[in-house]
Amino acid sequence: MSALPVEPVPSDDYGWDDLVRIWEETDVPEGCKVEIIKGQLVVTPPPANFHNSIASRLQRMLLTVIPEDWGVFQTLGVAVPSHSGLFVPDLAVAPESVVDVPGNFIMAGETELIAEITSKSNAEQDRVVKPAGYAQAGVPLYLLIDRWAPGGPTITLFGESNDGVYRTLQATKFGEKIHLPAPFDLTIDTSVFPGA
Repeated sequence: MSALPVEPVPSDDYGWDDLVRIWEETDVPEGCKVEIIKGQLVVTPPPANFHNSIASRLQRMLLTVIPEDWGVFQTLGVAVPSHSGLFVPDLAVAPESVVDVPGNFIMAGETELIAEITSKSNAEQDRVVKPAGYAQAGVPLYLLIDRWAPGGPTITLFGESNDGVYRTLQATKFGEKIHLPAPFDLTIDTSVFPGA
C-alpha cells in the first residue's frame, strides 16, 4: 500500500478553509482515504488484511470499556489546523455528542484516544507527523501500532503532552500486553494481533 500526494497544496498558498474545501471536494476511488498532511492532500489505498484485522480487534476491545455515549470510529476526520492537517486515523474514540453534528470532521482535541496502525509506505507519518499534531491539538492518548518498526512490530502508548510533545507512557513488542489508563483501564493483549 502506498500513499500518494494528489496535488501539491502548499499551506503557504492556501488558508485552512481552502484546504478543507479542496479535501471535501476531492473525488477518490471508494475505500481510499484522503488526508491533509503538512498542507498537502494525500490519498491512501485501502489497508492490507492484517491492518484491518488489528483495527477490528482493537475496536472490539475498546467497546467493552468506553461509556455508552462514546463511540469508536474508523473513518472519522480529525482536524489539526495548527499543523495544516486533517487526518483520518485508523481508530478514534470520542463522545458521540461531538460527532453527532453536521460536517465532515471534528477537531482532534475532541477525541479521547487516537490509534494509528502503520503501513509500510507511510509509517513515518504515523510515527512523526501525526503524533506531533495530535499532541499539540490536545489528544490525551495516542496509540501507535507499528507493524513496520525497524526492530519488529511494536505498540507504543503516548500521552501527557507537554508543550505539544507527547511522553512515551509504555512501549512493548507484539505478543505482549499494554495497558491503557483511565478512562479506559484496558489491558490490550497484542498476542491476538496477526503477525504477533
